[in-house]
Amino acid sequence: MVQIFNSSLATASFVVKEMLAASKTRIEPGRLLIGGEWVASAKTFDTINPATGEVITQVADAGPAEVDGAVKAARKAFDERGGPWQKMSASERGKLLWRLADLLEKNIEEFAELETLDNGKPIFESRYVDMPMVCDVLRYYAGWASKIHGETISSRADAFTYTLREPVGVVGAIVAWNFPLLLTSWKLGPALATGNTVVLKPAEQTPLTALRLGQLAQEAGFPPGVLNIITGGPETGRELVKHPGVDKLAFTGSTMVGKEIMRSAADTMKRVTLELGGKSPNIVFADSDLDSAVKGATTGIFYGKGEVCAAGSRLFVEKKVHDDFMNKLVERARKLKPGDPLDPKTRLGAIVSEQQMNTVLGYIESGKKEGAQLVAGGNRVSVDGGKGFFVEPTVFDAVHNNMKIAQEEIFGPVLATIPFDDLDQVAELANANMYGLAAAIWTNDIRKAHGMARRLKAGTVWINAYNLYDAALPFGGFKQSGFGRELGREALDHYTEVKSVWVNLGS
Repeated sequence: MVQIFNSSLATASFVVKEMLAASKTRIEPGRLLIGGEWVASAKTFDTINPATGEVITQVADAGPAEVDGAVKAARKAFDERGGPWQKMSASERGKLLWRLADLLEKNIEEFAELETLDNGKPIFESRYVDMPMVCDVLRYYAGWASKIHGETISSRADAFTYTLREPVGVVGAIVAWNFPLLLTSWKLGPALATGNTVVLKPAEQTPLTALRLGQLAQEAGFPPGVLNIITGGPETGRELVKHPGVDKLAFTGSTMVGKEIMRSAADTMKRVTLELGGKSPNIVFADSDLDSAVKGATTGIFYGKGEVCAAGSRLFVEKKVHDDFMNKLVERARKLKPGDPLDPKTRLGAIVSEQQMNTVLGYIESGKKEGAQLVAGGNRVSVDGGKGFFVEPTVFDAVHNNMKIAQEEIFGPVLATIPFDDLDQVAELANANMYGLAAAIWTNDIRKAHGMARRLKAGTVWINAYNLYDAALPFGGFKQSGFGRELGREALDHYTEVKSVWVNLGS
């Protein structure tokens, strides 16, 4: 049993009505964190447990006035003329980030269960993958805080020239619903380490862990206004995007919304980084370890219910081993059963919402109509007779690369399998897509592996692995998967401005 929100933090608007009991947790309605205060809003909306279809609680729906208040609070905290965040040394900022990671780690069971209740992902993933990486990311950027600096440049004898690396200002961070707190950390870590202040808008489907993190930030000692959290739907996001007081936008979500953000941000010349959709090719050559490749293909598409931007949703299998490989893959897929996300044994949870479930089921019908061969799954299923949003792990074979299920991002547990003859053919097919986020190669030929990695138009290429991430390794996309990089040293560049200073030493 874990208490979701500490009752000692009641002033932050959250009090647990009951201890966690199975999937039934009652939480007081959420508020907005603006300038260090928890503020009510005129409107609210429900956040739903996707495993049961039941309302968890109501969450504040921020309107234009609340968005404006959050941006102004962030600006006040950032103010170069004496805001509390600017007065704090880089080392002190790093210590606060580290302290936040420590507090999260202390409450990791609570956060994992809250994430699972709100998103539907298995508790195993929330507890042992997502939350530990959130801690890693915060600590990684805590270490960077005191190591961001400019350079001296010997350009001429009669001048002293150097550069300064300064924070951009107020960052608007808009996060997707598939990895709610993890994606939040990918933005908060570099933004706060480099001295920016943040207005965070979590996805309307999964706002609860972000709100709880706001409490921990207060407990850690972040000054008021450094982190502001506004919940709401698309209109809340649009207000944040167009606000003239926001200097930079960091967005994770669909390519369609990313394009809308680019158009809107152009009016105020905001800096923008976009981590968008994907339709990643997972390529299995005949000379690979087939058992390992089968496991990798399963993980690539069914981990996170397939609600992963880098999911290996296009599986290319060399014809020489196609039948053997598919027999093994289908057997594994059929053994993978959707289950109660709070059960530690569950490996396939609930689709995040009814709307998303219907989208996934629509793509499955499309695959059937276009003539792809359905070899596993394909149906909505009931778990414990409930009303949750569960879909079987689904595998299509004999897919053509121009079919809808091979070209469009489904964001669900649906795999499109495409046979191929040789290296040149699969390289062309793999790149014949609007996306370029990730890819994987399975082979025991080192020359083939490295050669193919160079040919693939993708921001991440795994070789004999899938879905591995590290806080120090940059992640981002080519083509319509977006631009900019999350994680690693490279992310810091997006949250800083470079200023050149020229001192005349001549007469």
